[in-house]
Amino acid sequence: MSTPEHLVASPFGSSITPEEIIDTLSFFDGWEERYKYIIDLGKQLPVMDDSLKTDARLIAGCQSQVWIEPYSVEGKLYFDVASDAFIVSGLLAVVMAAYNSKTPEQVLAFDMDAFFGELDLLKHLSPTRGNGLRSMVARIRQVAQAAG
Repeated sequence: MSTPEHLVASPFGSSITPEEIIDTLSFFDGWEERYKYIIDLGKQLPVMDDSLKTDARLIAGCQSQVWIEPYSVEGKLYFDVASDAFIVSGLLAVVMAAYNSKTPEQVLAFDMDAFFGELDLLKHLSPTRGNGLRSMVARIRQVAQAAG
């Protein structure tokens, strides 16, 4: 399957990086401002076509609906992602900053737990949101293992 050009052109994984998110979040004093930033990141995700929002692409274990469609182009992985919740779209954006436009080896080598730790993210999410976030990461890692 060919990759939609809008995914290759996405800033996630190129100009929007884990380091950039960590730096930006450090400017905010409280979690209300940090949540707003994360939600704004989610609004910058490429829009997933509704035809891709199928049960086969739905991530189990998420409180909200989350769809992930992986693509591989020239040895790099790209992900078309969407959620029906603003905060979850923002969390997907945070994950895409780490994983989009990376080789399967880079995806598998990235320490997402350490990244979440630096963001101090998981303790500010409900347990079900945290589980959903882990399910998203697990699905992407499965794709990388299968591609690698």
